Amino acid sequence: MIQISQLNVDYFGNPALQNIEMDIPLGYTIGIIGPNGAGKSTFIKSLLGVIKKRTGIVRVNGTALTQERKNIAYVPQKSEVDLTFPITVRDTVLTGTYPKLKLFRRPEKKEKAYVDHCMELVDISDLANKQISNLSGGQLQRVFIARALAQQADIFFLDEPFVGIDLVSEKIIVNLLKQLREQGKTILIVHHDLHEVEEYFDKVIILNKKLIAFGDVSSTFTTENIQSAYGTSLGTIQIRGLGDVQND
Repeated sequence: MIQISQLNVDYFGNPALQNIEMDIPLGYTIGIIGPNGAGKSTFIKSLLGVIKKRTGIVRVNGTALTQERKNIAYVPQKSEVDLTFPITVRDTVLTGTYPKLKLFRRPEKKEKAYVDHCMELVDISDLANKQISNLSGGQLQRVFIARALAQQADIFFLDEPFVGIDLVSEKIIVNLLKQLREQGKTILIVHHDLHEVEEYFDKVIILNKKLIAFGDVSSTFTTENIQSAYGTSLGTIQIRGLGDVQND
């Protein structure tokens, strides 16, 4: 499991995450939800060690998570990627093979064949030679997913993968993530649309700088927990089985 103990993150003296404690079992699809500014992206970045100014302990089966980075794939938000860099779809996906290559070794026939397979899985083979700057939002997200697949990781962190993409791309990605879960992979996803929580995830982490709740969707995704996290945010939505709750 992923063991998190006393995780704290401050930005210029302002707490972004406070005293997060939880044990996340492996082999599930886990949604991370909460209002804007709740620290969702900060949470996964701090687990990965991307944010250096954090305190606490993060381990995977007793080993520091930062020592397991080769087995962890990260899909950032599109806004964090420099789309002006001149690189093709195939070469972008190929970078996913780098973490497991030996020092000074370049991808060879085996890695390139697996990259082609990963592109097939997300239906972007026809885009292989296209520059990533020329892709739609949905196509670009599928490229990032293929790159993560090429890493052959056991744990996947995805930051808002469904924002700004078309329904076809979302369906392809969701089906693929379900297949990965069935293979025993662990997938943590920062997500903003509460309507899809019950359909997409096995478990849910509800954050608002502090941990509001964590557990199975059936027992944790409740009106009480959602209202504790979102308070009186903008708008009212209807969630199956929960009645009216607040969402931003």
